Amino acid sequence: MSVLREKLDHLIGQTELEVSEKQRGQLVGYVELLNKWNKAYNLTSVRDPQEMMVKHILDSIIVSTHLQGKRFIDVGTGPGLPGIPLSIMNPDCEFYLLDSLGKRIRFIKQVIHELGIDNVVPVQSRVEEFQPEEKFDAVLSRAFASMTDMVEWCHHLPKEQSGVFLALKGQHPRDEIDLLPEWCSVTDIKALQVPELDGERHLVTLSRQG
Repeated sequence: MSVLREKLDHLIGQTELEVSEKQRGQLVGYVELLNKWNKAYNLTSVRDPQEMMVKHILDSIIVSTHLQGKRFIDVGTGPGLPGIPLSIMNPDCEFYLLDSLGKRIRFIKQVIHELGIDNVVPVQSRVEEFQPEEKFDAVLSRAFASMTDMVEWCHHLPKEQSGVFLALKGQHPRDEIDLLPEWCSVTDIKALQVPELDGERHLVTLSRQG
């Protein structure tokens, strides 16, 4: 068993997540590809693959049990975070991964090809300009923008009645909440426990008023 697989198993063992053998293999494969491509393409500031397991994999998949719906978009996905790990954890759901930089989208295409992931649609576009044929159950954002910018730029993406915005944040974002537009309200804030991650993590759910 590889060192990375041992690290992943150890981290998952500290959560209540159910992760199959296939999913564990794909998550390790993703980190291996990210580490390989990162040397040439500078996709993440995290250089140590074991650190990637904590800061990128666990920090993403810990959100999995809080997803509701079948159709999601990860805006400003970068190298596929949290979209790739969440797509691995939720093979019956559809994930659009959007970023404006070509090198990131090329990397994501390589990942889904090599790892056999068939529920991801990579999209190279600015978020304001992307007009999907069908809207989404949730718009995901991890390290994309302030919550105000997120809801303003992505207002056209969630389903009219039931769609939500999910913002993955560090500390409790009180200051950002105060600046949200009147049409948008916070419906839930969950404190997330990410094994071996320094600092707080919160998942903020936002929805349209009325």
